[in-house]
Amino acid sequence: MNTPIVHKLFATNGGYGALILRVPVGLILAAHGAQKLFGWFGGYGLEGTGQWLASIGLAPGLLMALLAGSAEFFGGLALAVGVLTRPAALASAFTMLVAIFAVHFSHGLFLDNNGYEYALTLFAATAALTLQGPGRFSVDGAILRQLTDGHQSQAS
Repeated sequence: MNTPIVHKLFATNGGYGALILRVPVGLILAAHGAQKLFGWFGGYGLEGTGQWLASIGLAPGLLMALLAGSAEFFGGLALAVGVLTRPAALASAFTMLVAIFAVHFSHGLFLDNNGYEYALTLFAATAALTLQGPGRFSVDGAILRQLTDGHQSQAS
């Protein structure tokens, strides 16, 4: 099934650069999501993160923690592997926009003052991956090659 929407979902105009961007950004996002969801790496887990989010006005806190943690953890894993890259990157980019404006913006740019520079960097990286796709060296690229090869074989 090689429909235009499927082709757009898996297509990419990235090469090695996308791989170099995708893997570390994905792993970093997954680690931050694991903090929120599971309390790994010194995080507070779902309950603690939910309480904190509710305390800063992102209610219901538990749901917001689940959404943010899931976008970061599962989206980050998907980015690292390069599967469903565009939707994962878009969800992560949206999550970073929420983090910038709901949590960090009032503190200014710099991270040492809890500013938004780190979230902005992750937003820029995930927005770029949303636009360019995962690169050739990804599961998405392999799926697209299979779809394209299968479509060409049927046309012959």
